[in-house]
Amino acid sequence: MEKSKAQQQVRTSRPRFYQYGWYYHFRHGTSQLFQPAPELLVTAATIGTKRERAAFLSSIENVMRQTVPGEHSTNFCPAAADPCLQVADYCAWAIQRNWERDDPRSYDLIRDRITYEYDLWQRGDAHYY
Repeated sequence: MEKSKAQQQVRTSRPRFYQYGWYYHFRHGTSQLFQPAPELLVTAATIGTKRERAAFLSSIENVMRQTVPGEHSTNFCPAAADPCLQVADYCAWAIQRNWERDDPRSYDLIRDRITYEYDLWQRGDAHYY
């Protein structure tokens, strides 16, 4: 998501901004993976203060209620403690580098593993900051 293209009401807080990305990710990018799932565990990297984590948790819970049927829970842990979070960070970085810098070296290493990419604000030309 290109942050500068997000309108002010989307950027009121970091949890609010990322809630948009999570929503589209769970609604369109991964929805076929979770059905029917008896229970889903969402793992997110521990970031920010206790108050900010609570806001992120609220945003994630809101998205999960809207997009994934069944039970779910959210776990925060340090990225260094979870190899899956490290892999997710690398993949997101490789995709970002490909899009923003036109540098496909790392992207090409994972290309065959990518099942979904979407530029949330690709149609807009306006930059709000």
